[in-house]
Amino acid sequence: MGSGNVERRTILKAAGASAAALGLAATTGCGGDGGTSADGTVTIRYAWWGAEERTKRINRTIALFEKKYPKIKVETDFQDYVAFWEKFQTQAAGGNPPDVFQNSVAFLRKYDKRGVLLDLKSQVDAGNLSMDNFRAGVEKVGQVDGKQLGIPVGSNTMSLVIDEKVFEKAGVEPAQGWTWDDYFAALEKIRDTQKVAGDTGYFGIMYLYDLRLRQNGKAFFTDDGLGFDEGDLTEWWTDAYNRVKAGIVTDPKKVEQIKPKSALASGDGASEFTWDNFTVRYTTEGDSTYGLAPIPTTDGKQTGQYLSSLMLSASARTEHPEEVAQFIDFMVHDPEVGKIMGYDRGILATSEQFDAYQPADAPQKAIAQYEKDVAEAGVLGAITPHPAGADTVEAAFLRIAGDMALGKTKVSDAVKQFFSEAETALAA
Repeated sequence: MGSGNVERRTILKAAGASAAALGLAATTGCGGDGGTSADGTVTIRYAWWGAEERTKRINRTIALFEKKYPKIKVETDFQDYVAFWEKFQTQAAGGNPPDVFQNSVAFLRKYDKRGVLLDLKSQVDAGNLSMDNFRAGVEKVGQVDGKQLGIPVGSNTMSLVIDEKVFEKAGVEPAQGWTWDDYFAALEKIRDTQKVAGDTGYFGIMYLYDLRLRQNGKAFFTDDGLGFDEGDLTEWWTDAYNRVKAGIVTDPKKVEQIKPKSALASGDGASEFTWDNFTVRYTTEGDSTYGLAPIPTTDGKQTGQYLSSLMLSASARTEHPEEVAQFIDFMVHDPEVGKIMGYDRGILATSEQFDAYQPADAPQKAIAQYEKDVAEAGVLGAITPHPAGADTVEAAFLRIAGDMALGKTKVSDAVKQFFSEAETALAA
């Protein structure tokens, strides 16, 4: 099924909760004026989102940094994803954002437009921050309009996670370069032979639809808006709705009922599209074996994939740009930091850290192998910078697709609603 010689999907056998990319955590840390004390010690504020495990690891890396730079003290603040951005928005509006903070591509243009983000190019030019040794061009994720607004700490790419036992029993063998027709035929075979839906529901995943569009010469976003029209989305959602009705996609009501557990882990679906570094969740939630399979293609070759990443950004209002740059440089290049963080925020972004960390468990080995295979297949392209409001657009896409799949909204009405909400968000 499909052509191509890179067929290296690897089994995720062992549990590994440490790579959870988004999770709940209590707020900790304190504020501070980010000033300089009488003895020349500088204090910078560092904020991030994530689970308790991430915070433990980050605190260990901060201790290493403060040992190397005794005149720079780091105050910390963390919370879950939603609370982080609520607090950040308030701080940014009040002119008091943290000096350095975790960021993602959906927020770069939004906060650059508001004058919140420091262009780190000046610190690169001054020799305080190195842009050398980033893997597979992932540093470009943080580049917008000629500025370096974020420095990647990890990389990830969209993947297809499969229940290996179900696929093997059905006689389905995913291969690099397989097409969407191949994929949907596989889902039908799984439904007919294994009496289970082949996919848990792909049509509300903005980043997957972006890949599909990129395979066809378009993209979800342009620099300042949407890169597709109502006809494109009508076709995608109509086709998806028909596949739900045909029983090759898990009943959306079932998917809702078992949340937060995944329908793949519960055995109610045989595959699920997600970011590759999220895949450890299935081995902790489910009792099958799970593998990473290639993204289906339109032309038998191009998947539309690119590396995305979590990154570190700095405040344009920081009083200590040099120290912030030294902090970021340490966090993305120091080998010991790489060993401590592992793949908690994705595959380590620089070769110094990637080479220093040797994953011990099968899930993380599989994630690293998958990214290596995708890079070697020559299908990785450059990410399209997201316009301001992209975060709101993504949330609308997921919610409206869900309503459409549940039959609450007709496809035609869902498409109109999405474009209306997207235009409002992108015009803000």
